Amino acid sequence: MMNIHSYLKRIKHEEVKQKDFATLSQLQMNHLLHVPFENFDVMRKVEIPLDVQTYYRKIVEHERGGFCYELNGLFHWLLDRLGYTTRLISATVKNADGSWTMEGSHAALIVELEQPYFIDVGFGDSARMPLPLTGEIHRDVSGTYRIIPGEPDSYDLQQMEQNNEWKTRLRFNLTPKQLSDFKEPCHFNQTSPNSSFTQGELATIAMPEGRVTFSRNKIIETYQGEKVERPVGNEEK
Repeated sequence: MMNIHSYLKRIKHEEVKQKDFATLSQLQMNHLLHVPFENFDVMRKVEIPLDVQTYYRKIVEHERGGFCYELNGLFHWLLDRLGYTTRLISATVKNADGSWTMEGSHAALIVELEQPYFIDVGFGDSARMPLPLTGEIHRDVSGTYRIIPGEPDSYDLQQMEQNNEWKTRLRFNLTPKQLSDFKEPCHFNQTSPNSSFTQGELATIAMPEGRVTFSRNKIIETYQGEKVERPVGNEEK
């Protein structure tokens, strides 16, 4: 049985008394600090269905993480039960080489308060607070971000590079989606040799001043923008 109080305990968040921006921001931050983004089930060929009860058992009861459909799908359930006006949306991720992933293959969230906010707890290293769609610049330990209008009826999430130029990370529109709408990309991302999720084990979690990532037998520790890599020791495997 899915339980709000158990979920809040999993992300170390106190009982929710108000449905405001401050509470929403803290819920997102706590989620990122306590639930990792990881692909271990993909690498072990454990099927990931489009089912929030399965996600609840994995993330809350077994204290695991997951990828976007799991993390944002379950967080959407929590926000809805807490009384927020929220919906799943699809987004298309832009690769480092300038190409795009499968169209609409990333699941994210929009939450309506006095204005719509973009939220993503299933991307790995990204903004840690709700982002308005107004172009307002937001800075946190992970980087500097803004959301601007892109192609007709779409928006671009951008991050500032070290050369002070903006780079688009993903593109989305506001069309509401159901988890079932992600059937094709969810299957692709966990089975295709062309999927980034099938290339090797990955787990990453936000820390108050940075991030810790396990990737292909390496530990990458980021602290205030500085990265240190080291091989995984035998005792950590």
